[in-house]
Amino acid sequence: MADDYGGVVGAFPYAFRASSSWLFRSYAVVGGLLTVAVSLLFIAAVVVVIAGTTGGGGGSLTLSRSFFAVVGLFVVVPLVAPVLFVARRHRREGGSEGSYDAALAATGYLFVLSLYVGVVVSVPPAQQTTPTGTLAPLIAALYGLPQLAGLGPPLLAAAVELLCHRLLR
Repeated sequence: MADDYGGVVGAFPYAFRASSSWLFRSYAVVGGLLTVAVSLLFIAAVVVVIAGTTGGGGGSLTLSRSFFAVVGLFVVVPLVAPVLFVARRHRREGGSEGSYDAALAATGYLFVLSLYVGVVVSVPPAQQTTPTGTLAPLIAALYGLPQLAGLGPPLLAAAVELLCHRLLR
């Protein structure tokens, strides 16, 4: 089929063309660009970790290399999932109502926002700056949380994304 897609990369233009939701179309563009940026960031991080641990044996050094790859997957998969879900639905069912597409786009944007919140929470105290502006109390409260709490918002947003797909399909 000429209108079909061939994998993850082809799903982005396919879903963009197939959807009638402008919110989803905007997420297909933003999510695609963020996916490329995050993927390049994690690839560069893996290269730096490998360069820093060459000459050492296996064991914990190999584990740290693998850890970067796994964390990268846990970040990239929820960024790509709304586009893949919508593309799959349009391909299999010949289309879908705009509410499904828009809801998945909203959960995608929620995940992007949760990544930002998670990064702010996990900033090491030595690198925190004094927050200013209208969001200063919120940023200060996020800085006050334990760093491990930075995992919560992205995990919760990814769960909401999956739940939204399950409920609306």
